[in-house]
Amino acid sequence: MEQKEQREKIYLSSPTMHGEEQKFVAEAFDTNWVAPLGPNVNNFEKEMAEYTGCGYAAALSAGTAAIHLALRLIGIQPGDIVFSSDLTFSATCNPICYEKGTPVFIDSEEDTWNMDPQALKKAFEKYPQVKAVICAHLYGTPAKIDEIRALCDAYRVPLIEDAAESLSSTFRGQMTGTFGDYGIFSFNGNKIITTSGGGMLVSSDEKAIEKARFLSTQARDKARHYQHSQLGFNYRMSNVVAGIGRGQLIHLEEHKRKKKEIYRQYKEAFADIPALAMNPMNPDGDANNWLSCMTIDPDSGVTPDMVMDALEAENIESRPIWKPMHLQPFYEKCDFIAMEENGSVGERIFKKGFCLPSDIKNTPADMELIIGIIRSFFV
Repeated sequence: MEQKEQREKIYLSSPTMHGEEQKFVAEAFDTNWVAPLGPNVNNFEKEMAEYTGCGYAAALSAGTAAIHLALRLIGIQPGDIVFSSDLTFSATCNPICYEKGTPVFIDSEEDTWNMDPQALKKAFEKYPQVKAVICAHLYGTPAKIDEIRALCDAYRVPLIEDAAESLSSTFRGQMTGTFGDYGIFSFNGNKIITTSGGGMLVSSDEKAIEKARFLSTQARDKARHYQHSQLGFNYRMSNVVAGIGRGQLIHLEEHKRKKKEIYRQYKEAFADIPALAMNPMNPDGDANNWLSCMTIDPDSGVTPDMVMDALEAENIESRPIWKPMHLQPFYEKCDFIAMEENGSVGERIFKKGFCLPSDIKNTPADMELIIGIIRSFFV
């Protein structure tokens, strides 16, 4: 039997290179700056600080490393409680456990799928001794960060913004990642811009960022010999990787426009199907639409798995919504704060939702194919 030729893969969100990256990387090679630190690292930090208006930035090996260092700078001790978004990727909360802290997960609200300020208030009332809050901007959609910031200020608790997915998104004109005491960004391969792997810790506190740079280079004291007075980490970004980031940053707004256009196309294409709904936007924000997501009404008889299987059969990548942290085996004993007595907003979104192919290299034919496959379930 003649085997069917496989279609070229359509990715969920793959890197898009432009050429400027090679210029900065070549400079690193030409000057032999291939180790951690160097001109590309310094300039990438400055350019990110200028773009976001964050104040100061430390380029690191991953967004996870940035969250970890933020917790170190806050001074989290074993047993300290840290509130975290529940509907997120595990990298948001894993660093709490690196410091032997105790995560408490906060449910989402329907309006943006992000941390529910009302549930956060409930958590503060239950745990007034909490030491920090980590709020993620899910899939690039800004949370109700003004309400969350106000609660943190009222309880005098530092806020870490996990803006790993939301670089370039704004809330009332201000960049996500700059509302918290600390903000973090990710440059993983599937993010809106990439360094192949890497992240950044940002803050308006210059001394804190200087301390983060110190800790990220093994906390080596200023001495002729190798001397260490504190525990350090090997978290600094390399000069080569930073060169990729500098080249990518030039195209960030272009990537954002294309991501937003993909979301618009999907929203318009499924507007006439009541069973389908796109992930909601925050009316006070401007999302980067890193990933376009969809929920399917359970009463329709169509499940996300059915649609994802049909897409996969055509070599098209899609993904489930993040599984909420309170449902993860590792975190199942942690407390979970929700506004509903016997339910979870995040769990409902997880069960009925999935992430659509959101690659900015999708052609009109790619989009037509994806949309056609999904619509075929509802004709």
